[in-house]
Amino acid sequence: MLGEYRITGRGASEIAADVERAVGDGRLEPGQALPPLRELAGELGVNPNTVAAAYRLLRDRGVIETGGRRGSRVRSRPASTSREEIRVEAPAGVRDVATGNPDPSLLPSLEAALAATAARNAERPVLYGAPAVDPELERLARRALDADGVPPGPIAVTSGSLDAIERVLRAHLRAGDAVAVEDPGWGSLLDLVPGLGLRAMPVAVDDDGPLPDGVGRALTSGARALVVTDRAQNPTGAAVGARRAAQLRSVLAAHPEVLLIEDDHGHGIVDLPLHPLAPAARNWALVRSVAKAYGPDLRLAVLTGDPVTVDRVLGGHRLGPGWVSHLLQTTVALLWESEAVRPADIAAGYADRRDALVKGLRRRGVEAHGRSGFNVWVPVPDETGAVTRLLQSGWAVAPGACFRMSSPQGVRITVSPLRQEEVETLADDVAAAVRPPAARRYA
Repeated sequence: MLGEYRITGRGASEIAADVERAVGDGRLEPGQALPPLRELAGELGVNPNTVAAAYRLLRDRGVIETGGRRGSRVRSRPASTSREEIRVEAPAGVRDVATGNPDPSLLPSLEAALAATAARNAERPVLYGAPAVDPELERLARRALDADGVPPGPIAVTSGSLDAIERVLRAHLRAGDAVAVEDPGWGSLLDLVPGLGLRAMPVAVDDDGPLPDGVGRALTSGARALVVTDRAQNPTGAAVGARRAAQLRSVLAAHPEVLLIEDDHGHGIVDLPLHPLAPAARNWALVRSVAKAYGPDLRLAVLTGDPVTVDRVLGGHRLGPGWVSHLLQTTVALLWESEAVRPADIAAGYADRRDALVKGLRRRGVEAHGRSGFNVWVPVPDETGAVTRLLQSGWAVAPGACFRMSSPQGVRITVSPLRQEEVETLADDVAAAVRPPAARRYA
């Protein structure tokens, strides 16, 4: 089972450390099966409970995965290995449409807001003991959430969407719990879940978001949480419409114990309405990042949810960083108040390029998806071949492996760097690089 390698150790921590070292230096390879508990306990002369504790430690650290009767195996990728390492670097002369970044020309100038924030801070510097959330930011955030039909709830501020999602998951789940996630989905979330010692359960998506039957199966199979991207889903551009939202609420209503997390990072860059699922959940959180509309380096997201969830997040935050800088919070509040970002203009700026590419690909017989946001998902039969051929044609696209668990292969194209006159050329090159798949769904 392990070839020539023999696990050593007497205590659980020693056994776990030995396996982790062996995985790190390559003596235990990805996918390799570990001995059954009792078998290894007999070899080491220890109690089976000791081996069980060691395996739990390894699972919690993301080194191994457990699969019931399949036993325990070394993970195909260490939990600490970011999917970003799979991305293709664009050589000189190659157009990079793989990054997932917003268009800098559509981001607002921060100069006036930062200057006003600095002036306010000079008059009234924020000191220890101040509220964690800036009152003006809270007021503006709550007003926008109310307008979108998000249920009432307290407000917290975190350092971006992923920070918020991590804190909500930690507030409710324990190592080994399962989380239903979109597949294909946001690579950083797919990294985060095993990194927390949790198990990701893939749910297929179409242009309207997670498929209700898939969500139902995941929750019935024991998923303790569900993460849904409301709009501008990464990588497919899916957006949850009114009908799909009603279907998903019905599924959630049958599982009141499930934690719901909604990621609305598309707020401010899409013109499609929000259809929140939160009314169907007892414990829920909705996260809005400013990264796509105002710039990734602001590192700020607003979170609301049921009182228990938000209180746990705020409590954990107080024990760690304490608060997100009020300099950032005030800057964002000033930007919101000044309406420096006009969602309709930004949405149109991305939609023109995105829709042109999707339509251009479909005219050429290539299936493509991109209902909202600035990414287009193209199913392909061979990711490696498609990525390689596009590189040779002068385009760097993101391989679908960055975003997939069990869904079929594809590539993601970010339209934000594109000029309108480049769209047809890119469509020609993509059509030449891929063979149109027959399937209409991602899974």
